[in-house]
Amino acid sequence: MYNKSEIEQKVAEFLLQIKAIKLQPNNPFTWASGLKSPIYCDNRITLSYPAVRTYIRQKLTELIQEEYGPAGVIAGVATAGIPQGALVAQELGLPFIYVRASAKEHGTGKLIEGEINPNQRVVLVEDLISTGKSSIQAVETLRNAGYEVAGVVAIFSYGFDAATENFSNAKCKFNTLSNYPALISYAAENNYISDNDLALLNDWSNNPTDWGKEIEV
Repeated sequence: MYNKSEIEQKVAEFLLQIKAIKLQPNNPFTWASGLKSPIYCDNRITLSYPAVRTYIRQKLTELIQEEYGPAGVIAGVATAGIPQGALVAQELGLPFIYVRASAKEHGTGKLIEGEINPNQRVVLVEDLISTGKSSIQAVETLRNAGYEVAGVVAIFSYGFDAATENFSNAKCKFNTLSNYPALISYAAENNYISDNDLALLNDWSNNPTDWGKEIEV
């Protein structure tokens, strides 16, 4: 049986141990959008750790089976979702395709790479969900190609309300192995962060757009 809370904590543990996630509430990161953030997540690092990679592959597979049932194909979102999706497809013994953010500028101009078989039920694999916009763009690409999108799975989510709203508007389910609240809970209980850090991290979660404006860096 899929034990949601246990898996959330274990994935959080792994991501912190291998520094796929870094927490710096007093020295924030600057995202591409310009927003200040106390957290930086690079789940591609998990691929360099066989035990972590195996656990994530197995749990993403179980999550798909638990939440979406049988699928005919697994899709990944370019680029970080490609290796995770391919590993899951291998585990399930299913075909794999991946979705580009934009069409190729040469050749056939494809948005979807791999053998396209419309009318199949597909699960889309991501590595990380922030607002969900890139995932939903890939979902729409698959739908336009004739696929039935069962939903999206990912390793980690920041837990933004915007993601929940965006997926709801797109009429698409999404599930993740772990998330920001589970990560912060694990970090606090295992001395990765101080009480002052915890307060800053919770403040960011409550108001990520304005949070960094009062932080001196």
